[in-house]
Amino acid sequence: MSSKILNVGLIGFGLSGRYFHSPFLSTNPGFKIKTVVERSKNEAQEFDPSIGNARSVDELLSDEEIDVVFICTPNDTHFPYAMDALENGKHVVIEKPFAATEEEARQLVALAEEKGLILTAYQNRRWDSDFLTVKKLIAENKLGDIIEYECHYDRFRPVVPTESWKEKSVPVGGNLYNLGPHLIDQALVLFGEPQTVTAEIRTIRPNSEIDDYFDVRLGYADKMVIIKSSLLVYENFLRYNLHGTKGSFIKGGLDPQEETLRQNILPTTKPWGVEPENRWGRMFSEEYTGIIESEAGDYAPFYQNVYDAIVDGAELAVKPEEIIRTTRVIDLAFESSREKKVMKY
Repeated sequence: MSSKILNVGLIGFGLSGRYFHSPFLSTNPGFKIKTVVERSKNEAQEFDPSIGNARSVDELLSDEEIDVVFICTPNDTHFPYAMDALENGKHVVIEKPFAATEEEARQLVALAEEKGLILTAYQNRRWDSDFLTVKKLIAENKLGDIIEYECHYDRFRPVVPTESWKEKSVPVGGNLYNLGPHLIDQALVLFGEPQTVTAEIRTIRPNSEIDDYFDVRLGYADKMVIIKSSLLVYENFLRYNLHGTKGSFIKGGLDPQEETLRQNILPTTKPWGVEPENRWGRMFSEEYTGIIESEAGDYAPFYQNVYDAIVDGAELAVKPEEIIRTTRVIDLAFESSREKKVMKY
């Protein structure tokens, strides 16, 4: 393993920068958070007094010592900030959504290739305990050929928060852009590109400015993939519901890592990413009917892969071509819902 230390620049220090990226970057010996862009606050220094502060993105990008930039800002800024970072010779990690459209995604990927730089998206939910469990069941053929796959990412927010930009009618806003990339990416990892995309995207809460409900269906020759999210679901009863030729699997709850990180617990704490037993799923088949213990989740491999890709030329875990296809599905989902028709992928 290389001893090189990569200097990191974080653009933004909200939920993503503070509670997701910083704990993993600060506990990986290959990274050093050198500078954080905060226009008026100094919260990064509260996390680690050694972190420098920049008041603008240009100030950060002009620092030749910065190797890799993590973009953790509102969605509509991802594309311009990433373009600027790549033009300044920085490797880039972008929060989801990667870009507003497939065309923007392709522009970013083309520029990164032209500059010889690493570019990826923070699809951390590939390392959730529940998804790792589902992935293992499918890989081990415990359920046979999958006929139907349903995945939910629901929340209960009947009162629209007034302080969050995520609840505002802004460019590249809404729930499909916010939660859709996670669920779509997971489905494409498992099953590849679909043949069709059909979607219903709605606003269901009084006074809501955003789409807060979506039902996206990916059609395959031999299966149907259903991806849903609503901000009016009181209990996370259903997370995954799979049916195959040998059995079924159903699971509720959410991976515990975000909950743990929000308590300022570092990911070096052991055990890490272990779901409580009351969140484990249940399998039904002729071979076995009963509880399936969840795999342990851990986002740390994402960061190690970024390091290995930059320093040693390793293959990215979240590849540019995979990011493009996720963005394409989002484009088609919006068009399907708007035009009320099935879209060919």
